[in-house]
This record gives sequence, structure tokens and C-alpha cells, in this order.
Amino acid sequence: MGRRSRRPLVPEAREALDQLKAQVMREVGYQVDPSKPDNVKFEVAKDVNVPLQKDYNGQLTAKQTGTVGGQIGGRMVSELIRQAKQHLNKQH
Repeated sequence: MGRRSRRPLVPEAREALDQLKAQVMREVGYQVDPSKPDNVKFEVAKDVNVPLQKDYNGQLTAKQTGTVGGQIGGRMVSELIRQAKQHLNKQH
């Protein structure tokens, strides 16, 4: 996966986002080290047959990196939407 800034818009949210990532990926059966939740991307890559390496991954296509990132980010977004709906339902 390409190198890009991993800074969230609200820096204080980093820890909570990492916890969310670990939670949603554990729920679908991945082993997640709480101190290194980003490492789950290597397990996902293996499952979807993407040759992700720890260093340079310039040989990967956008489709391949999107397949890995989408598995993780998509689940995180779905969980955030579920939580928002639940919160809104409690207010009414």
C-alpha cells in the first residue's frame, strides 16, 4: 500500500479509530494485535490473494490495494453508521 499521511482530521481520534479497526476485524475472525492494529492488513491481503509486503508495494495495482483497504475501511464505516443510527434512535 502506498505511503500516505495517516493523520486523522482530529488527531485525538487516532486511538479510537485504531480500537474500532481492531474491534471490527476481530468480529469477522481476524487476529488483531491491539498494539499494532494496522498489521491486520497483511492478513486481509493474504486472504484476498494480494501480495502485500511490509516495505515497498509499488507493484500493486489500485484495485489490489483497494481490495485490502476496502475490506477494513468498509467494515469500519459500516460500524460507524450503525453506531450513529443507534444513537439517533435513542434520542427519539
